[in-house]
Parts: sequence; C-alpha cells; structure tokens
Amino acid sequence: MRCPLCHNANSRVLESRSAELGKSIRRRRECLNCQHRFTSYERIEFVPITVIKRDLKRESFDKSKLLRGIVRACEKTDIAAAEMEKIADEIESELQGRLLREVASSEIGELVLKQLRGLSEVAYVRFASVYRQFQGIRDFVEALDRLQSDQEITIDQAIAQQAIDSDRSSPADDWELETQASCVTPN
Repeated sequence: MRCPLCHNANSRVLESRSAELGKSIRRRRECLNCQHRFTSYERIEFVPITVIKRDLKRESFDKSKLLRGIVRACEKTDIAAAEMEKIADEIESELQGRLLREVASSEIGELVLKQLRGLSEVAYVRFASVYRQFQGIRDFVEALDRLQSDQEITIDQAIAQQAIDSDRSSPADDWELETQASCVTPN
C-alpha cells in the first residue's frame, strides 16, 4: 500500500478490524519511510453484472432497484424488512456466483417469484402482476390457479412422504406403540 504523503510502497499494519458490518476490513498503517499513519480499507470486489432488459437494452445490476421491487410487492404484509433484504442478498449472491456476467431481467424476476412463492401469496401475485405485465383479471386468475395447484402438489407430496415414512417404521416401533396402548387403563 503506497503512503499518501511520500508515495513509498512500504508500510506496516498497526491495527486491523472489521468495518461496514463485516463487509470490509479497516487497517491502520504506518509508512516505513516517513512514519505517516493512514487508514486503508479492504473490500471484496465484485465483477459487475449486466442485466438485459425486455427491450434488449443493457444496464448494470442494481440491488437497491431489486429491493425496491420486493418491498413494493410486500407492502402491507407481515414480511419483515430483514427478510426482504435477505431475498435481495440471496439473489445477488446467486448472480455473482454465475460464470456468465450477463443475465436477462426475466431470470431475475423468476428468482424473485420463486422466493416470494413460499413467503406470501399476496406478495407473489403483486410482483407477478408487474413482472409478467398482467393485462386483466384473467391473468390474475391464471396466476392464482398456478399458485393453488403448486400448493396442492406440495400438500400431496407431504402426504406421500408421510406414508413412506410410516411404512418405514420398524416392527419394534409398532411393538412399542402396541405395548404402550395396552398399558393404558380405561377409566
């Protein structure tokens, strides 16, 4: 790290501590040439992500814009601000983890819908109505039908899993239940 005063490249670290809620490291340094003390910050550098819009224009990914859309969809629901920020963080992390640096806005919208589906039906439909550009009541009905059928599939899967789990119970478990039942005396 170069000294801001004499521009010497040799310095020593006097103190390091976490800063910006753990997103960076603050270091106090001293120049070995002129003994000037200065502060430096170390942050993770993210490679910018480019979003390809519907009209094929490109713009830089903006997490705050994503968060605004999520907040708007979640208005007047019981979803906490921290939960909304968590959704935006998870989506940003997923995008940063990809090899491709360009992503279609439709992919981001689907990621948001996937997160909102399990969180709030109201927020899901609100976001879907803007993202999918609903034109009328038929679009809302189709979205609600899709949401309901997804829930029915999830319930059916849970029932099937419960049946599988009960089939896997050991004979010793059955014997134990029978023994407990026979020990209960009626009043």
